[in-house]
Amino acid sequence: MLNGKSLIEPEDFSLSEMDYLFSLAEKIEKDEKYLRESLRGKLLATLFFEPSTRTRLSFEAAMLRLGGSCLGFAEPGSSSAAKGESLADTIRMAASYADAIVMRNPKEGAALLASRYSTVPVINAGDGGHHHPTQTLTDLLTIKRLLGKIDNLTVGFCGDLKFGRTVHSLAKALARYPKIKLIFISPKELVLPEYIKSILKKQNTDFEESENFEKLMPELDVLYMTRVQRERFFNEDDYIRLKDTYVLNTEKMALGKEKMIVLHPLPRVNEISVEIDSDPRAAYFKQAKYGMYVRMALLASILGVSEC
Repeated sequence: MLNGKSLIEPEDFSLSEMDYLFSLAEKIEKDEKYLRESLRGKLLATLFFEPSTRTRLSFEAAMLRLGGSCLGFAEPGSSSAAKGESLADTIRMAASYADAIVMRNPKEGAALLASRYSTVPVINAGDGGHHHPTQTLTDLLTIKRLLGKIDNLTVGFCGDLKFGRTVHSLAKALARYPKIKLIFISPKELVLPEYIKSILKKQNTDFEESENFEKLMPELDVLYMTRVQRERFFNEDDYIRLKDTYVLNTEKMALGKEKMIVLHPLPRVNEISVEIDSDPRAAYFKQAKYGMYVRMALLASILGVSEC
């Protein structure tokens, strides 16, 4: 169904294509031997020009569990980028060795550029503050598995909404579903970019912005926490001033619905207190595992497996 397609931003896949991936991921979750060895002989290039733990490891785990192999690098200093090689040349080279490329790059638009020079599918694992589509697939699958649906929900995003590429991707994706309300909670310095708000307005998505975390907690079906990203700031003083603006603790959790779920793309710093980890509504570690399943489904699909 998705054979040979690149994934640069969530809109690259239709809702029916995403539903297909979710169904396939759920089959893999129920039986981890399902599709085992289906990608034997296939190679995945993982090109990470920016640090990653969950995304890189989950892609590599996904490929290995499907019987394929991985090659690549986890930091630009270990590649010829350190010598001044252009991204276009790096991609041309990697595409000659691998059957698909997963890339993270700190520059917005890098994944789209890579797809124009690649002869194999390119999967965007994060391009600066722009998009992170496989995290979006992870988030949507988690919501579907834990709440039983993706539509007719109120979803709150809290923290760094200006630079948070996971927020940008997920907000755009959720806007495609019916009866969705989005609530954006942030300090005024880290509000959602205007271009995302313009997209939401064009799609007639119900949304509001606020700085008042406690007031809005009782409305939420999903709370999506994010860290204030030190690496996106040019001014250390601004980072220090803003990093602890919102901290989810037991007092704030007490304001939430009994069946609300808390998501976080991770890593967390201190925006979720460790005391929350034992709350049954804390779903961020489950979310990380769902990420492996949906990436298994994605790799199997784009590299030619059509079973479901």
